Amino acid sequence: MTSRERVLAAIAHQEPDRVPVDLGSTPSSGISAIAYTRLMRHMGIQNSKTRVYDVVQELAQPEDHVLDAFDVDVIDIGRAFNIEDDAWYAVELSDGSRAYYPGWFRPQRESDGALSATVNGTVIARKPVGATFFDATHFPYLEGYPESYAQLQRAMGMVHWAALVHSPWDHAADPDFWQTLRRKALQLRETTDKALMIVVGCNLFEWGTFLRRLDNFLMDVYADEQNVQRLLDALVEIHLANLQKVCEAVGDVVDIIRFGDDLGMDSGPFMSPERYRTLFKPHHQRMCQYVQQHSTMHTFLHSCGSIYQLIPDLIDVGFEILNPVQTNTVDMDAERLKREFGSDVTFWGGGADTRHTLNNGSPAAVRNDVKQRIDALAPGGGFVFNTIHNILPDVPPENVVAMFETLKDYGTVNGRTAL
Repeated sequence: MTSRERVLAAIAHQEPDRVPVDLGSTPSSGISAIAYTRLMRHMGIQNSKTRVYDVVQELAQPEDHVLDAFDVDVIDIGRAFNIEDDAWYAVELSDGSRAYYPGWFRPQRESDGALSATVNGTVIARKPVGATFFDATHFPYLEGYPESYAQLQRAMGMVHWAALVHSPWDHAADPDFWQTLRRKALQLRETTDKALMIVVGCNLFEWGTFLRRLDNFLMDVYADEQNVQRLLDALVEIHLANLQKVCEAVGDVVDIIRFGDDLGMDSGPFMSPERYRTLFKPHHQRMCQYVQQHSTMHTFLHSCGSIYQLIPDLIDVGFEILNPVQTNTVDMDAERLKREFGSDVTFWGGGADTRHTLNNGSPAAVRNDVKQRIDALAPGGGFVFNTIHNILPDVPPENVVAMFETLKDYGTVNGRTAL
């Protein structure tokens, strides 16, 4: 099977020749720049360049030789942008290692050594000394909701997730962006057999937290339903306008479209299923239906945390794939998820515990963890291997290698039988 066939078979709940693999096709299935540099050093790769394509989280864009070494089956079409060396410049990360930022990102060094990013004279994000990502520092609606949403997109542009966006969206203001996006997607389709991903965001709950701040918006969801509904109505119109352009440009080329909306925490969802159904479900359903009616792309939702209680509704609205499958939270046991929802949704993640085992365990512990998760999630398809969220800076490179080697040895039916 080709990589694309392998991924599409898994989404269709058919068990492919081996478990499909993702590393870096989304900003929730990647690897930190620090961990990537250490991995390259451990593997003896001399001419590697750590390009920080997601500057907020400081994620590296895996290079082709890494994708090949780990049998990765899916890529983000954003990697077709910023391919020239002069699109990047060298920086030093918090551990002293060398990496490259995209040329448009020029954070300022503050008097205390922190880095800050500014838009229109306002500091919107800050990375303290020793930190490995940028924190949001500006919340446009912190003091309350506006009477009109005529300037909503301007307010969104003052949030670090939008202002410091990864490729291809760092080129969205280019006059020929949509034509270029299609051309580059078609080039990837012709030159690789991997499945193609596009990351669109289209967050709802999260945009409320970005604009109002998390504490305020959590209270609003229960205490100010009218203003929450007004904001969601305005957001979904912006999202649908963008989805229309995405579908027209690459909806017949790209295989998977990735939405994001963190709905869970360790102990359960941020809200009750009833409140999700009242406020958010109709909008998620409207966006999924638009994609399904106007493209051939499969719908993918990234949602951290314990979302077990919401999964039936997420399936109902039309999400075909869930990520990162945070099995170390309440009610998210891998066997249970597979048993109850495995025929209705594809689990993209859950392949290795990034909170305890991958970062703190031995290579032997990592191998055992990976085997158990493959046993739970791979049978019958409906599983794409990825860690539970990104590989963070503290993960030893030998554990990353052990994870991928185990997947290679154990990721087929015959491999599971033999070992």
